[in-house]
Amino acid sequence: MRRPQPKLTVFAVGVLVVIVLPFVLSEFRTVQLATVGAYFIAILGLDVLTGHSGQISLGHGAFMAVGAYTTAILMSSHGVRDLWTIPIAGAVAGGIGLVAGVPALRLSGLYLALATFGIAIVLPTILKKFDHFTGGSTGLALFGKPTQTGHGIGVKILGQQLSNNQWLYALTWTIAAALFLVAWWLLDSRFGRSLRAIRDSELAAAAAGVNRSTYKIAAFGVSAAYAGVAGALFAINVAYVSPDSFPIQLSLYLLVGAVVGFFGSIWGAALGALLILFLPDIVGLLPHVDTKQAGPTTFFFGAVLVVLMLLLPLVLRVGTALSNRGYSRPQ
Repeated sequence: MRRPQPKLTVFAVGVLVVIVLPFVLSEFRTVQLATVGAYFIAILGLDVLTGHSGQISLGHGAFMAVGAYTTAILMSSHGVRDLWTIPIAGAVAGGIGLVAGVPALRLSGLYLALATFGIAIVLPTILKKFDHFTGGSTGLALFGKPTQTGHGIGVKILGQQLSNNQWLYALTWTIAAALFLVAWWLLDSRFGRSLRAIRDSELAAAAAGVNRSTYKIAAFGVSAAYAGVAGALFAINVAYVSPDSFPIQLSLYLLVGAVVGFFGSIWGAALGALLILFLPDIVGLLPHVDTKQAGPTTFFFGAVLVVLMLLLPLVLRVGTALSNRGYSRPQ
């Protein structure tokens, strides 16, 4: 099973760019791009769910929050090293995603989107309610045991000691690259073909012997696990979490990022992640717009989402065309 050379070339170039950037950019931009890496992972997971199985989720900001708080609690209250908390955060969020996937068997389209949006609405209240564990409205600072060597926090590359921010950048994007390859493999496998069959026609998929319940729930679990890992890396990078770190709008932003990256194609996830972080800066260039207020940015994200949803059939066709070039056909 051979993949087209152009995609491997694009991946290799992308890896090279990611490696070089922290050595030519300021510390501030390095921190920003580490955050982009976390969003990239979350959008990858959302694309598995929405782009390939056709299940629309407006609750992925909540799954990111679950991963972030899992990491924060483990590091702050139990002294667990940051690296160990990442797979645990993914597992916890993935487990919750499996449970959330059960109602998806009876819901679809707008109804499923509203149900998952309810998760994003309720979670901040839950986080504030159990303040003994979560810190309530104040949140949690990540006081734990950071990954370190005998020479200090971080690692050495080619004899050069990375700064703390460079190390966090490297950690985030290394995990992002690994999860990208996992997503590529999953979507190139029977799992991915089954998801796309369900997305295109559930009746036809059932007639072909695809277990719709199993695959739809599994898609939710995988997608939520990705969001959980993204949340864990976000928390490690900013060293602080609170309910305000994961506003309701975040789920909307992630969906917009997935659409911008072309639903059905994981190759556009980086573009969507960049949009989430830098759109407020772009909006701020407009006259008489105060980006310190949430309203203008949310308005522009909403406007972008409306336009893109109107163009969704075209977006899906482009995304599917981009993806199918790298997927083998069923035997």
